[in-house]
Amino acid sequence: MSASEDLEELPGVGPATAEKLEENGYDSYQGIAVASPGELSNTADIGESSAADIINAAREAADIGGFETGSTVLERREQIGKLSWGVDEVDDLLGGGVETQSITEVYGEFGAGKSQVTHQLSVNVQLPAEHGGLEGSAIFVDSEDTFRPERIEQMVKGLSDEVLTDTIVLHGIVEEEADADPTDEGQLDALVASVLEKIHVAKAFNSNHQILLAEKAQEIASESQDEEFPVRLLAVDSLTAHFRAEYVGRGELADRQQKLNKHLHDLMRVGDLNNTAVVVTNQVASNPDSFFGDPTQPIGGNILGHTSTFRMYLRKSKGNKRIVKLVDAPNLPDGEGVMRVEEDGLLNE
Repeated sequence: MSASEDLEELPGVGPATAEKLEENGYDSYQGIAVASPGELSNTADIGESSAADIINAAREAADIGGFETGSTVLERREQIGKLSWGVDEVDDLLGGGVETQSITEVYGEFGAGKSQVTHQLSVNVQLPAEHGGLEGSAIFVDSEDTFRPERIEQMVKGLSDEVLTDTIVLHGIVEEEADADPTDEGQLDALVASVLEKIHVAKAFNSNHQILLAEKAQEIASESQDEEFPVRLLAVDSLTAHFRAEYVGRGELADRQQKLNKHLHDLMRVGDLNNTAVVVTNQVASNPDSFFGDPTQPIGGNILGHTSTFRMYLRKSKGNKRIVKLVDAPNLPDGEGVMRVEEDGLLNE
């Protein structure tokens, strides 16, 4: 049974409506159940009351929307994956790595290493689980023209021999571990090509396009879940650049925050529905009222602060060292770690 036929079992959903819903990424009861009536109404070109009926039916069919016990929540949280940064101190700060089903915000000034993080995680997500990976693929929304395939190549070739050996087998470059040779240029080049093939990159030209790409990301992530490398990372670099450039001045602030809020909830939806880690980078602004401590603060205000599950601040240190500070997390203490940004990638200090 196709997804559209399945959706037609919901009251009020005919073939044409099912097709529109599926085209826009609403291809499961759960996806419809967490939508708002206004959202569904615009997508499927139906009235809001019909949309509300469809959502309620989907909630009933998907058995969501009710209360559950804490032990059930704990059981579900055991499905959450942890994606390693490849830096011990930072993984310790995060309780094991970047969580799936959460938004992790990485902010800092120009040159602090934010894009290095999104590149490294796009590689690490494709590693075997025993090396901190999630054995999945990545989606990379690029709003500042930061994605560089050459950087991915450097990071792949910078992995340790042990990690490379297991990753060469995982990616099917060779079948047996005994045949994997991390010093073989042919195998390394094939692995780089395989890793790049599993990063879906899209350049966002403005904030509206960026919002559209988040919706498209949900479609790609959903379709990938039965594949060998399902989408396990959605990276947005950077989240706020277009919003900051297009909505200038206090008069535009409310509109900007409203659009940013919708965008963040679209991203959160991708993470929740597909067990995917969402990592967004953010710019900073200088706070002239700050007389003590660091005067920089992240863009996006309270909306971004409340929506991000984990907030991490990167700042430059001596040479290639960077200080990584965990600023906010629901179940972890604040703390700092140090990493190095090298040609081989993000490394222990």
